[in-house]
Amino acid sequence: MKKIILLSFAAFSAIGYSQTPASATSAPAAKEWEVNMYGFIRTDYIFDSRKSASVREDELNLYPLDVAPDNKGSDINAVNQSNFLSVVSRLGVKAKGPDVWGAKMNGTLEGDFFGNTESSPSSIGMFRLRHAFVTMDWAKTQLTMGQTWYPTFIPEVFPGVANFNTGIMFNPFGWATQVKFKHNLSKVISLAVTAYKEREFANAIVSPGTQNAASINSALPSFNLLFQFKNNNWIAGLGAEYKSLQPLTDNGATTKLVTTEKVNSSSVFGYAKYSNDKFSVKAYAISGGNLNSLVMLGGFTGTTNNGIQSFDPTKTTSYWIDIASNGKKVAPGFFFGSTKNNGASTAGAIYMRGLSGPRVVDNVWRASGRIDFKQNKFRVSPEIEYTAATWGDVDTFGKAGDNKTTVGNMRVLVSCVYSF
Repeated sequence: MKKIILLSFAAFSAIGYSQTPASATSAPAAKEWEVNMYGFIRTDYIFDSRKSASVREDELNLYPLDVAPDNKGSDINAVNQSNFLSVVSRLGVKAKGPDVWGAKMNGTLEGDFFGNTESSPSSIGMFRLRHAFVTMDWAKTQLTMGQTWYPTFIPEVFPGVANFNTGIMFNPFGWATQVKFKHNLSKVISLAVTAYKEREFANAIVSPGTQNAASINSALPSFNLLFQFKNNNWIAGLGAEYKSLQPLTDNGATTKLVTTEKVNSSSVFGYAKYSNDKFSVKAYAISGGNLNSLVMLGGFTGTTNNGIQSFDPTKTTSYWIDIASNGKKVAPGFFFGSTKNNGASTAGAIYMRGLSGPRVVDNVWRASGRIDFKQNKFRVSPEIEYTAATWGDVDTFGKAGDNKTTVGNMRVLVSCVYSF
């Protein structure tokens, strides 16, 4: 009896299914919202043979410090250091929502635990904002609004080093709140125009100014223009940038005087990447004035006339190359970078990165070798890195003059990353 009932039920179900309209069996509608979390947990072991200019308890090293003799002539900075850190672990959210004005919508909100300031050690390990932007994507045009990479930082072309510095000092780094308009001129060529304000890494401060005052005081944002070529194997780009910053609104003296003096500067940059199944080669070069906010050498000089300072940018040139295997399990890589402080055209007070008392950095170069051992979402990357810096007595143009000395730091790093 049970078999008869089951067979009857199956027959009626089949008849009902066969008479169901086709529209009722179509695929379900796409989700109106899609939200995905991503990030990684990272731990670094770091050993340095010499003290360096660095941030966040030596996680990010810039250049080795100058010779500093003690009372007996021994170099205070020629000491070994080491640390374990996990503060660069990262957490982010990507969201997609309904179309707006015919554009596909997506947004990114991302942070890490690097902290916000070096002056307050208690901030190390605190959550900080990295990215917070929305992109509207039409067929050939994109509009991005919010905080994301400086337009001189190219996400597809940056050093693949294991060190968290990501090639800092040689490659621009940082985030800025911006409006970016990108248009695809063809299938392989695009044009991007970006207007932004410096924020995350401030320019040099002129007393009585404050952090980011130079950017806020300027009514004009910084402008970046970029042409890029991209196909299956190649990415290449050429860009230019102009920025006008105002460090002060008054002279800071007892007798107040209004000032509108600006630091006007420009830069040009270019890059290329070739990649196939076996290896990739990346290269980048930039030359320009007042690159301080990009965590590079640079800044400006200030000359006082009639109680008011006028400013002139110091020039910096930098380039790097990175060669790496694209192996799925084991991927060795090599990086080399060099940067040069070319000083300003006008003498005056010095406001720049690389200045320490009467001494200034003339040039820095770095070479490193690494091997990535990868398994699923886990990666272990040992790396050996050597950074050399040449210091000299600073002249009134911000350049290194007499008594040049070269010092070096050997960094041994092991980085362990579990991504999700």
